[in-house]
Amino acid sequence: MTIPPENLLRQMFDAAIASAQADVCIAQFLPDRPRGRVVVIGAGKASAAMASALERHWQGPLEGLVVTRYGYSVRCESIEIVEAAHPVPDEAGLQAARRILDLVGQLSADDLVICLISGGGSALLPLPLDGLTLADKQAINRALLACGASISEMNCVRRHLSAIKGGRLAAACHPARLVNLLISDVPGDDPIDIASGPTVPDPTSCADALAIIDRYQISLPALVREILESGRGETVKPGDSRLAGHETHLIATPQKALEAAAAVAQRVGVAAHILGDSIEGEARDVGKVMAGIALQVAVRRMPFKPPCVLLSGGETTVTLRGRGRGGRNVEFLLSLAIALKGVAGIHAIAGDTDGVDGVEEIAGALLTPDTLERAWARGINPADALANNDGHGFFDALGDSVRTGPTLTNVNDFRAVFIDVRG
Repeated sequence: MTIPPENLLRQMFDAAIASAQADVCIAQFLPDRPRGRVVVIGAGKASAAMASALERHWQGPLEGLVVTRYGYSVRCESIEIVEAAHPVPDEAGLQAARRILDLVGQLSADDLVICLISGGGSALLPLPLDGLTLADKQAINRALLACGASISEMNCVRRHLSAIKGGRLAAACHPARLVNLLISDVPGDDPIDIASGPTVPDPTSCADALAIIDRYQISLPALVREILESGRGETVKPGDSRLAGHETHLIATPQKALEAAAAVAQRVGVAAHILGDSIEGEARDVGKVMAGIALQVAVRRMPFKPPCVLLSGGETTVTLRGRGRGGRNVEFLLSLAIALKGVAGIHAIAGDTDGVDGVEEIAGALLTPDTLERAWARGINPADALANNDGHGFFDALGDSVRTGPTLTNVNDFRAVFIDVRG
């Protein structure tokens, strides 16, 4: 292999993102044209790009509305694009959610709804149940983000406090036919966890949501607890007649993105091993585990022989302890670097495929064998940075941040560890 390790890793990350672009994967899943209207709705970081791709591939009239993150808008001819806040929702998302419900509320059995859903859609459709306010949703969202809850746990709570999630939007489309086109950003690719499942049935309950709240000791307004305890926030369940005949298709997934990255490595003679597309847990703990595997490969030549690259995806979590700039992918990398202790021949990249790791407009970062050495030379203590949840501050100071800008897709986190003990 003649390509520098950092270049190879960045090419793999770019290939993962490219494989999940809507233009690449949407055409094969388009439904037949109906006798009536075609209404397009959706939400997520990739929803505007999905709408634009749909317009290019669809034959016939379209109308509709999708909501995406600020800065992720793509020009469409017939479908209206609205921008709103993520990860903490705002008034623009609230109004967009109301308009989407109104749009599908008067359809007939001759009409077709195409729903374009991707990661980030949960925060972008923040319509609360009657009696709750946007401020209530924002406060609960912040608490869930800070407590270390998994994405599945967060979405369970969100569904049971929402007027649009947990299958409610699908029920509102009845009697029209509904076709869901989803880009997965969640471990396991369960549609109920993609944007909190606005257009699929929900098998979880208010009791499940309340158990999560209690597990993480999240303080709730009295009305929120009453909604969960009384069951008033119950969602649309499997078997509901209003959802009969609906279709759901996963058009892009984390596994497919990892396979695209693996192909890049294999083309230059580097073996690629996908360890899993749904790895969860505390980012710093996953970093330690990945360091142990990498060292076993480097020192023992087990379970794989170097040179090779270890690929993984999923969504880790960060329990906030400090006041740093955050980022779960950079927290993983910083923990990985500390555990590797500067061993020669190991490079890594980690980033969010949507281009935003945490709340920073930075996708992730690169790790090199001399990362710790360069940090100490600048007077930066890696352990202090990790304790302060300051992964972005750490890697930015070294010039190793990875910036992609809005990628217009989202298939969750991407991690690649390249091991070449000859390096």
